[in-house]
Amino acid sequence: MTRIRTRALPLLAAALLALLALTQTGGAPTARADSPAAAEADSPATEADSPAAGAGSPTAGAGSPTTAADSAVVAGTFTNPIVTQNGADPTIIRYAGYYYHLGTTWASHWEMRRSPTLGGLKTAAPTTIYSETVASRCCNFWAPELHRLNGPNGLRWYLTYSAGVSANIDHQHVHVLESAGNNPLGPYTYKGQVDPYGDNRWMIDSSYLSMPDGRLYLLYSFWEGGTQNLYAVRMSNPWTPTGGAVRIASPTYSWEKVGSGVNEGPTILQHGGRTFLTFSASHCDTPDYKLGLMELTGSDPLAAGAWKKFANPVFQRNDANGVYGPGHNFFFPSPDGKEVWMAYHANSKATDGCSGTRTTRAQKVNWNADGTPNFGAPVSTSTALAEPSGTPAAAVR
Repeated sequence: MTRIRTRALPLLAAALLALLALTQTGGAPTARADSPAAAEADSPATEADSPAAGAGSPTAGAGSPTTAADSAVVAGTFTNPIVTQNGADPTIIRYAGYYYHLGTTWASHWEMRRSPTLGGLKTAAPTTIYSETVASRCCNFWAPELHRLNGPNGLRWYLTYSAGVSANIDHQHVHVLESAGNNPLGPYTYKGQVDPYGDNRWMIDSSYLSMPDGRLYLLYSFWEGGTQNLYAVRMSNPWTPTGGAVRIASPTYSWEKVGSGVNEGPTILQHGGRTFLTFSASHCDTPDYKLGLMELTGSDPLAAGAWKKFANPVFQRNDANGVYGPGHNFFFPSPDGKEVWMAYHANSKATDGCSGTRTTRAQKVNWNADGTPNFGAPVSTSTALAEPSGTPAAAVR
C-alpha cells in the first residue's frame, strides 16, 4: 500500500489518519500457510506437520488430505467484497480446514477472521491476536503477511508487517512476530525489527521468499531518491537479515508513476517450477493503483539482473465493473490444491484512494499457455463466484 512519503508532511499525515478514523472501526489480519511446492490439502493443526519450505508460494501445503466426512464437495458461491472492515493489504491463508484473513488496521493490534468458506469471511467475527504498547512500534499497523516457516523453534507462523509511532507515518519499520505453535490465531511473541541498514530507515510491505534449497529472503519496499523501490535481503532466520540488501526493481514505466513512482507490496507466486513476483505500482491514492509482474530468471534473488519485469500491468482498474485501484495482493491455494486464488484490495469509487473504503476481494488465477499467470480483470461486486475447488460440502450451508 503506497504510503504518502512525500506525503509525510505532518498536516497531510494528520488528515489521512483522521479520515481513516472515520472510515474504520476494527481490524482483521490474515494468515498464510507456506510449505513445499506441493498443493495444499486441509489437515488438523497438529505439531507433527512437515517442514514448510516454499514460503511465498500459493501452492504451499499444510498437512494431510481432508477427512472422509468432508470428502463430498460442492461449489457454493460468494460475491466480493469478502471483508469490508480493515480490508486493505489483505492476506488470506488456508490451513486445517479454515481460511484466515488479515488486513491493515491502522491501529495497535492485529485481528484475524476465520471461516471454513471464503464467502464466510464476510460475517466472521474478528479475533485480536496481538497488541503492542511499545511507543516506537505501537501504531499504524500496515500490510500483514503470515507465513509458515522453519525457524529456530521449528515450524511456526511468522507475521511480518509495518508499524511505527502514533504521531505520524514517517517512522514505519518492518517487524516480525512468531507463533507459539501451529495455530494461526497464536499466541504470538515479538521477535524483532528487520533493519538491514542498521540505521532505522523507513521500510514497509515485507514478504518472504523461500528458495527450494531452503534459503530465505525478505522482500520489501523502501523510499529512495524520490521513488519507492523493491529490495531483497537474505535472512538467517525469519527476523534476522544477513548481508546487504539489493534493489531489485524501481518504477520505470509510465503506468508505475501515476501520482508518484511506486513499486511496493511484493509477494511471491511459485508455480510449475517458476518463481513470479507481483507488486503494486503507482500511488494508492489514485484509481490507477495496479499490479505488475516480475519473474526470477536465475537462482539468486540478490542478483538484480535476474529479475525480469514485464512491460505491461497485469491487473488494473475496470471502470465497467466499478473496480478502482486494485492491488496489494496475496496468493493462496484452494482446499484441494487444484487452484490458485488471489486476495487483493480495491475501491468501488474512483475517488476513494488510500482510505478505509478499500475492501478485500478474491478471485481465481488462471494460466497462460506459456506458463505465466493470467489474473484477468477485477470482477464486479455483483458477480457470483464459485467457492474454490474442493470446498467441503459440510462447510457450505
